Order: sequence, then structure tokens, then C-alpha cells
Amino acid sequence: MIFTHDTEHALAVVVDLINTGAAASGGEELGGLPGLRAFVGRSAFSDVGELTEADLGRVRELRDRFHAVFRTGDVPTAVRLINEIVGEVRATPHLTDHDGYDWHVHFFAPGAPVGEHLAADCGMALAYVVAAGELDRLRTCEAPDCSRVLVDLSRNRCRRYCDSRTCGNRMHVAAYRARQREAAL
Repeated sequence: MIFTHDTEHALAVVVDLINTGAAASGGEELGGLPGLRAFVGRSAFSDVGELTEADLGRVRELRDRFHAVFRTGDVPTAVRLINEIVGEVRATPHLTDHDGYDWHVHFFAPGAPVGEHLAADCGMALAYVVAAGELDRLRTCEAPDCSRVLVDLSRNRCRRYCDSRTCGNRMHVAAYRARQREAAL
């Protein structure tokens, strides 16, 4: 494990959030409150109240800002973007041990709106990545027809595709077929 469990969870959440957008996946998956509810359910958020249209707008706006962090590759720009995101929330760090996980830190106030929850926890997770000198672990899938993002948490930094079962498998099959065609000539 490179980062703590809660940081890796927040990184997975931010990847899932970015990949709900048309810029990453080709279609809008947060088209309304049902999409936002599904995202919140998948993300295993704790202490989230009733979701509103305002929450949906804030989450979409954060999604675009988080995506900019993944696209930059430039540490000073990433630092500025992350500081802007976390600087806009009222951080209320506190220890918690919910849902069977050991003690970990949440950076949002209990009962905070989902946008504050995302900005604080996911923003801090991205801050930890940059502070550890690991910005290059934030990537876009290398498959030519895919724009989804990923966090490479592999020990040897070898992850290239958003999903080994889809893009990874497709690219490996294409490479195999190209080698077979080349060998046949």
C-alpha cells in the first residue's frame, strides 16, 4: 500500500467521479439526481444527507476541476488547482472508525454536503499524491480510443489502462494480432 486506506479510497472515488463525465467516458453519467445517488452509493460515502440539484451542480463542477489535476502533469499547476479546491471548503478534520474500517481522518464536517465531502477528502488525497512526489501516478488510459483516468498504485508504476478487462485486454489482443500478421508476412 502506497497511501493509507482512506487516501486510496478517496483516489478511487475521484477516478470514478471523473470517469462519469462526457470528457472521460463519452457520455454523461451524472445526468440527474439518480446518477448522483448511484455514484454516492458506489462510493460508500458516510453521513450523506438528501441530495439536491445544487449538490449535483457542485459535484459536476468539482469533477471538471479534479479532471484538470489529472491532465496537468505539471506540479506547480497541480498544487494551485488542488489548493483552490481544498481552500474553498471549511475543513473540519476528525477521526472516525465507521463501516468496519480502523481509525482514519475525514476532512469534512459530519453532515456536510456531498460537494464539501468530495472537495475535502478527494482534494486532500490528491494533495497527498503531489506532496509524496507521485503526480505521475495520475494518468489517462493509454488505449487510443479511451479518455478515462486512473491512479497507478502499482509498485513498479506499470499500469497503463483504465481497466485490464476492457482496454487492457483489447490492446493486448490487438498487439497479438499485429504480431501474428507480421509473422505471416
